[in-house]
Amino acid sequence: MSMSLLADRLAEFPTVGLCTLPTPLKPLKNLSCHLGGPMIWEKREDMTGHGMGGNKLRKLDRVLYQALEQGADTLVSGGVVQSNSQRQVAAAAAILGLECHLVVFHGRVAPPTAQYETSGNAFLNRLYGALLHDRPWSGDRNGPLATLANELRAKGKCPFIVPYGVSDPLGAVGYASAITEIAEQSNRLQFEPTAIIHCSGSGATQAGLSVGAQTALPNCQVVGIDIDAEPERVRADVVTYATGAAELLRLPFDAHLVEVVAGHAGPAYGVPHDATLDALRLSGRLEAMTLDPVYSAKGLAGLIALIKSGRWSKADNLVFLNTGGVPSLFAYVDALGI
Repeated sequence: MSMSLLADRLAEFPTVGLCTLPTPLKPLKNLSCHLGGPMIWEKREDMTGHGMGGNKLRKLDRVLYQALEQGADTLVSGGVVQSNSQRQVAAAAAILGLECHLVVFHGRVAPPTAQYETSGNAFLNRLYGALLHDRPWSGDRNGPLATLANELRAKGKCPFIVPYGVSDPLGAVGYASAITEIAEQSNRLQFEPTAIIHCSGSGATQAGLSVGAQTALPNCQVVGIDIDAEPERVRADVVTYATGAAELLRLPFDAHLVEVVAGHAGPAYGVPHDATLDALRLSGRLEAMTLDPVYSAKGLAGLIALIKSGRWSKADNLVFLNTGGVPSLFAYVDALGI
């Protein structure tokens, strides 16, 4: 009944049909055997749909319904050069026939390769028709987006701002839908998930998972692996967006259950460290699972470290959320030593 309640409440928030759902839930038998620990399952959020997929499309599916309702003709969003979020916003704009303007922040990540500025997500943004606006990184994620939207409005456009990372309460509502899928799929596969582990940065993915799980999978932990090297900020944002999403969905939410694990982000956001690269290589060699060095590989590195610490038993079942991000992998090739 709790799963039905979550599904019913989610149905109150229409989608625009961007996603191919449900995404698969597959066992990672080789990796699980190699680690000698619990059974690990991969939730393929890299297969959500157009634009090479990713977790942001699940959020955009509901957020952009609001944009269309408001009569928007232009999407405005932002991120670093190799932002997965920007790529998915650009793809969504192309599908919906909207103009797309992206604020591209420079200075948060030092370019690790000669290809960083032009390949991967940066190339796809241009391919999908986005118009790019270079800005210096100041730590203010959404202020420059509002400024650009005002400039476009003065030119006669009707812009809709998609927040950095598609992270706000409605984005978190969108991501709670992943819990209905995991609950149904794990029940069909005859296992109960002990925990869902994923990389956590801008916050709304973990917020949606947390709100959804507390209703439909109350015995399942949601563990966010900080990839920003800012665990306190990440957790605060998760709580903010989850609180807002719970209010929209009229569901309970206990902020004390939000867990963001520090220590696996490396020296900074966007900078892979040895554990990141080890996880990336291991998942590729054992499972042909293609991760990226900014987000998903850091999430897997955290999961591996937690397994090795003995947090879970061999009888447990863990869901690793593959949030996507393959395009950025190619912008880092020369820096990965592979």
